[in-house]
Amino acid sequence: MSQRPILEVDNLSVDFKTNDGTVNAVKNVNFKLYKGETLAIVGESGSGKSVSTSAIMRLLPANALVDPNVSIKFEDRDLSLLSEREMRKIRGNRIGMIFQEPMTSLNPYMRVGEQVAEAIKCHKTISAHNAKLKVLELFDLVHLPDPETAYTKFPHEFSGGQLQRIMIAMALINEPDILIADEPTTALDVTVQAEVLNLIQEIQTKMGMAILFITHDLGVVKHFADRVVVMRSGEIVESGACQALFDNPVHSYTKMLINSIPKGSKQTVNNNAIQLLSAEKIRVKFLVKPHFIASNNVYFEAVKGISLQLKQGETLGIVGESGSGKSTLGRAIIGLLPSEGKIVYKGQDLSQLSNKQRHELKKDIQMVFQDPYGSLSPRMTIGEIITEGLTVHQPQLSKSERLIRARKALTEVRLDPNAINRYPHEFSGGQRQRIAIARALILEPSFILLDEPTSALDRSVQLTVIDLLKEIQLKHNIGYLFISHDLSVVKALSDRVLVMQKGEIMEQGSADEIFANPKHDYTKKLISASFDLEDNNELVA
Repeated sequence: MSQRPILEVDNLSVDFKTNDGTVNAVKNVNFKLYKGETLAIVGESGSGKSVSTSAIMRLLPANALVDPNVSIKFEDRDLSLLSEREMRKIRGNRIGMIFQEPMTSLNPYMRVGEQVAEAIKCHKTISAHNAKLKVLELFDLVHLPDPETAYTKFPHEFSGGQLQRIMIAMALINEPDILIADEPTTALDVTVQAEVLNLIQEIQTKMGMAILFITHDLGVVKHFADRVVVMRSGEIVESGACQALFDNPVHSYTKMLINSIPKGSKQTVNNNAIQLLSAEKIRVKFLVKPHFIASNNVYFEAVKGISLQLKQGETLGIVGESGSGKSTLGRAIIGLLPSEGKIVYKGQDLSQLSNKQRHELKKDIQMVFQDPYGSLSPRMTIGEIITEGLTVHQPQLSKSERLIRARKALTEVRLDPNAINRYPHEFSGGQRQRIAIARALILEPSFILLDEPTSALDRSVQLTVIDLLKEIQLKHNIGYLFISHDLSVVKALSDRVLVMQKGEIMEQGSADEIFANPKHDYTKKLISASFDLEDNNELVA
């Protein structure tokens, strides 16, 4: 490790002007990053991790106030003193960044290959052909299926995990001196997590690149970082060498984070419980190559004849790698995607319902999306977002009654009820996901589709949300279809588990059976990869 830091941050303080007053997001943060090392910044959602890195890149929103005494030195230059034109030469070139939410970071109107190629064309003199070859090479390195085809697709045609791999390729294409990785493995399943982390380490070794790694996943940090900085409420509470910090944490907050791993299992639902949902032979296919003769159209079959059942008060966990068809299946079941097969909800065949009946049913069927920022309107306050469903389905309520319900929902998901006048961009990724959960709960539904609802949450908040979801399920007898790549969370929350790969069921059974005695090699691979990252004996016990 070089004795001279490649990046040195001194006296970084950031405040935000909001409708509710000034928020002190970062308070006098200091750290150094050396060439070739990986420095992890960890902490709960809202601790100031991402704000600190956004300040380094000068990407803070207009309502941010940075202390004028700050010093952010990259080699011999103070980034806080550079003009915007000079910063543009550094961003994406000398300092690359992987953002937490890939869907909101990619242009929905541009093909992904062109977007990644644009990153190298902005900083280097290169032909279009050579730029494309470089993109295809990186797509292969980050294990994106069929790079040639992927190059021509749009962002909405990829799963969350695949989008994150595209963002990683974009950040690495100029071979930067520093890579800022803001939750780069949040949307990835455990097997791809290990592959991507190994890939980043290989490139780091080859290029001598320094990595500033922002994450809430301490299992990843333990295997990936050289040094660790722990943040809480905008301040650094502890820092040190990675292994020493895990072996002998000093601060009580650090100890809490290390021990915050989902454990235990859900109390099994009664066998006599009424069946809430039944899906038979569900198939979903997407048109890949149209032909003027319809019978010659080429389709991709994402879900291949899957059947499942869900009882009232039961949780069915659906697991599998990114692109396995988990989210596609869930969206088909609640009617967000066209599908073949039969879906029966509370004894009603959904295909036989009138438009009015479908509208009434929407109140009873809710969804929490994987990407909390993309599913929250940036033009609406949190109060407006959470109460929007009430204005549609319970129009008799007054505005004050709706706001009372909104404050109660925010309290249930452990957020400040006075935050109803703030906007989504004023919250961290984990806080936005809790807002999305509050929006789903406010209508008191009988069924909720949870699509990776904890992937953006730090471990300590995951425990809170898992307990919250269990508590609400028990109180209101709600059925959950829980889609996740995080096996420890699935085990803690699910009655039964369905394992998917390439649109098919590989294995299904009770959560205890699947984790204690997996039959299929694919299931064993998923559990093994999760065990390696978590170091959690509870997962396979």
